[in-house]
Amino acid sequence: MENLYTAMSANKRNSFFITVAITAMFVVLGYFLGRYWGSGYGGVFIAFLVALVMSLSAYYGGDKMVLGISRAKRIEKKDYPQLFNVIEELAIAGGLPMPAVYVIDDTAPNAFATGRDPKHASVAITTGLMQKLSRDELQGVMAHELSHVGNRDILYATMVGILVGSIAMMSDFFLRSFFWGGGRRRRSNSEGGAAGAIFIVIAIALAILAPIFTKLLQLAVSRQREYLADASAAKLTRYPEGLASALQKISGDKEVLEVANRATQHLYIVNPIKPFEKRASNLFSTHPPIQDRIARLRAMR
Repeated sequence: MENLYTAMSANKRNSFFITVAITAMFVVLGYFLGRYWGSGYGGVFIAFLVALVMSLSAYYGGDKMVLGISRAKRIEKKDYPQLFNVIEELAIAGGLPMPAVYVIDDTAPNAFATGRDPKHASVAITTGLMQKLSRDELQGVMAHELSHVGNRDILYATMVGILVGSIAMMSDFFLRSFFWGGGRRRRSNSEGGAAGAIFIVIAIALAILAPIFTKLLQLAVSRQREYLADASAAKLTRYPEGLASALQKISGDKEVLEVANRATQHLYIVNPIKPFEKRASNLFSTHPPIQDRIARLRAMR
């Protein structure tokens, strides 16, 4: 299992460095925009305050919103005993609390996990997933989703998403105020001359480029966490072929998941928006290439 542990370490390390880069961009942008308005450190403080408010609302209410949008209905063990048995076995093996289980009434096979921590986690599975996968394949998918829970990927994705959203919001606010002249008085009272002009140019460049750059980094984080969940699932089940076979079936299925949208696509084990995924390059994708994921899993045997 040496390849498995190497892959897990590499994916964790990559996710960490990418997140540090996003955080650094957030701080730098806040400083330069704050400097434009009169106080660089004040800009950083306001940026973190905005991110904190957004983070708290997403932290406590994000999972309910996602489950509601996905039309997921909570079920009990008597409704789907085999599904519950699979999840219970994996939760025990992974040392995790039993998550709340939801079902989406749709024939397209897919699944996702949500929740701010293992004690408040939920997994949502489509009826199509249970109908079209074998028990080993279902176990592989559930191990992947529980690995997201155990690796705190939902919290990780929420944190990164809030930073990227805050950067986009700050950039938009600055560009609107600059081009509509709202900051001229403050600019005239701050730095003048060549130094002031340089700060303005840097602020404009950051405001234009930072949202694009950090969005690409966010997508890179999402792809790394999918690789990590695949590797963690293989460690949990000790049977990588179950997940590899499931990924092949899910990606090859022609059914369209009606409840999925651009806001929730990154949560699913396979991107449910298939036409977009086929056109998108790896750089702009929320998920790694399916064939690459399958090849990595089969190499772990």
